[in-house]
Amino acid sequence: MSAVFPLSRRLVAEALGTLLLVATVVGSGIMADKLTDDIALALLGNTLATGPILVVLITIVGPISGAHFNPVVSLVFALRRELSASFVPAYIGAQVIGGIAGTMLAHAMFGLPLLQASETARSGGAQWLSEVTATFGLVFIIFAGVRFRADAVAWLVGLYITAAYWFTASTSFANPAVAIARSLTHTFSGIRPIDLPGFIVAEVVGALLALMFSGWLLMGARTPETFAETESAP
Repeated sequence: MSAVFPLSRRLVAEALGTLLLVATVVGSGIMADKLTDDIALALLGNTLATGPILVVLITIVGPISGAHFNPVVSLVFALRRELSASFVPAYIGAQVIGGIAGTMLAHAMFGLPLLQASETARSGGAQWLSEVTATFGLVFIIFAGVRFRADAVAWLVGLYITAAYWFTASTSFANPAVAIARSLTHTFSGIRPIDLPGFIVAEVVGALLALMFSGWLLMGARTPETFAETESAP
């Protein structure tokens, strides 16, 4: 459905969606940190805000722009030729700008300086593996959802990110635009700018692995006859 909307509106939708996503991630992290000294409870508060906002944003913005909110999602859709390659730089620019604006909005709502350099260290093999895993799972779930249950993609993504907050050591950034935005907040959800390159590389690797794997596993739509031919082939 997004093809019926001109590029300008699609970019505004991507920027707005990423803004609201990051404002939710950063703002809920600040609120949780204010309300409790228990890190587990703070993470739970952060999680319970992020999953639902993804469901809302994907449901509402999806028909306009596809609701990527994520440079690696735009990249893999372009590689699948489901998004024009010429649109990718503009999509990524809108997502990054929207994410930074989301951090600034969250800071403004809590009376903090609009931009800060985070000092939260997130580096090392375990963190990078977590980001590869988180991004692989996100992209695979999007492709599988589009293939089998397009009407449920918003819920699938929201539930997956809710779970991935807890089963990955990195708390599942899985998004270069969000990572960049979170490097500009010295609050609960931040990441040091120096740690960004490792996260972004890991996210790109995870997305490309998911692209290759889903292309093999999910296959295209097949008739019973062609499926039988495939099964009987050596």
